[in-house]
Order: sequence, then C-alpha cells, then structure tokens
Amino acid sequence: MCPMSVLVTGAAGFIGYNTSLRLLARGDHVVGVDNLNAYYDPALKAKRLEHLSQHPGFTFVQADIADRAAMAAVAQAHPEITAYINLAAQAGVRHSLNAPHDYTHSNVEGHLVMLELARANKKCRHFVYASSSSVYGANTKLPFSVEDRVDHPISLYAATKRAGELISHSYSHLYRIPTTGLRFFTVYGPWGRPDMAAYLFATAILAGKPITVFNNGDMRRDFTYIDDIVSGVVGVLDNPPADDGAAPPCRLYNIGNNNSEKLMDFIGLIEQCLGRKAEYDFRPMQPGDVKETYADISAIQRDVGFAPTTPISVGVPKFIEWFKTYHGA
Repeated sequence: MCPMSVLVTGAAGFIGYNTSLRLLARGDHVVGVDNLNAYYDPALKAKRLEHLSQHPGFTFVQADIADRAAMAAVAQAHPEITAYINLAAQAGVRHSLNAPHDYTHSNVEGHLVMLELARANKKCRHFVYASSSSVYGANTKLPFSVEDRVDHPISLYAATKRAGELISHSYSHLYRIPTTGLRFFTVYGPWGRPDMAAYLFATAILAGKPITVFNNGDMRRDFTYIDDIVSGVVGVLDNPPADDGAAPPCRLYNIGNNNSEKLMDFIGLIEQCLGRKAEYDFRPMQPGDVKETYADISAIQRDVGFAPTTPISVGVPKFIEWFKTYHGA
C-alpha cells in the first residue's frame, strides 16, 4: 500500500499517540492535531509529542477540533491529507457529571467540524473515529454486539458518543463519505491516561493510599491492551467500507479483547507487579457506570481480521514496567 497522509486528532492522547507511532513506522505522513487541554497532566501529552516530533513524517498543530476557523486552516495548509482518524474527544464518564458542556463541545460539535473537513476534501478515502463501549448503556445481554440497540445511554458521555455515530451515518448517506466508528473497550497500557483504572490504582498503591473500587469490587471489564487497539484502528483505516450506491458506506465495530475479566483480578495483577498490596476503599456503583462490559468482536474479525493477542497477564506487567520507568518508581 502506498503511504498515506493522515490527519490524526487527539494525537497527543493515549490512543492517538500510539496510533500515530504505528502509522509513522510504516511510512505514512501524520498531521497531528490536539488542543493539549488540562483534563489530565499536560506534561504527559508533551512527552508523547516529544517522541512523535522525532519522526520526520510528523507535523503537529495545536488546535481545538471544534474551532472551525482553526481546522479550516489545517486543511488548507495540508491539501495532501487523504484520510482522517478522529480520536480527539472529551473522555471520562465521571467527569461528564460535572462538566457536561465539555462533552457536547468536543464530541458533538468537534466531530461535526471534522466531518465537514472530510466532506470538503474530494480526496478523502476514509473517516475513522472513536466511539465507546459506553453507548451500550444499560444493556444486560452479553457480549455487547454492534447489532444491539443503543438508545438508552446512562451517561452524557455515552450520549455524545452515540450522537457522533448517528451524525457520521447521516454524512455517509448524504455525501457518500466512507466512515467507520470504533467502540473501544477499556483501553490500557504504556502511555495510558492518568484518569483510567490501571494508572489510578498503580499511583495510589505506590503512594500507600487506598484505591477506590466501585460496586464493592463486583465489576467486570473487557480490558484491551493498547497495541491490540492500534492494530484494529490501522486495520480498519486500510479497509474503508465500499459504496454500492445504495446503503451508506458506513460501519461500526467493537474493538475489545473479547474477554470480560473480574476487576479484582486486574487489581491483583497490578499488586503482584508492584510487589505491594492495595488498601481498598469500597464504594457503591458510581452514577453513569455499568457493572460489566464484554465485546463481541466477530464483525471486525470477519471484515478486517482483527485478532487481539494480549491477555491481562501480559499487558498489565508491560504497563507497570512503563509506569515505574516513567515515574522513576
């Protein structure tokens, strides 16, 4: 395949950074966009950008994807772009309870601005974007399938991610833009976000502080290692949906490990890798949270050949090794 020029939003973020590295490693040019907000420590984002900037094929622009003028300027400066991976978003279910407007700004308005860029670009071959397993809301049938109904979100974050899916469908229908949405399931690994479980637990355990465990620990998650996620993202990018002139050229996929793990087993691995036991602060279920996630990945397996290879017994030690190195622990 010939090298592409890909606009990656959220390039200084966890998934955006790792996806950009993979694209650069295979010879693609990456135009990375990120607003570098302070939702979590900007120093981590700066360090990721430092690594990306060592690649001659990487160009960085600090901009908010909801800023129409700024994004139009990016498009004008980079007419070579032929594909988009929109990973920029306001993340976090719990933060959406306190800062709802952040979510409509980035996840709805920002998503729409990016689709408008793709619509104006006659060379656009694919628009890939991040959705979330949170769209399954209060579903109780497991594993979660892309054929399941997703019309009962239990958090604003989930509602904005579902809105992005619906807007993408309409753009595929109206303008024949090939779009693919990816419902990520609990991504973890090196260079991960400090607000996510693995990072929070490791930080508290090393500091000798209690870790907060919701629903009294009775939770399960389809923990998915970052390298597997990136393989899925890039595999999907390379396989845009065909346009048969009838159905909209759009798809939705789950990207998960296809294995729902007990939260307490995940914590146990972190304890083992750190050589310390955690103190537990057990609490009831947090509003907007769900007890269990589990991804049916048959669709992406069938269409792209996606096959996760990293169980938590391998992924957690890799994360802790990076964590200790990064923090000098």
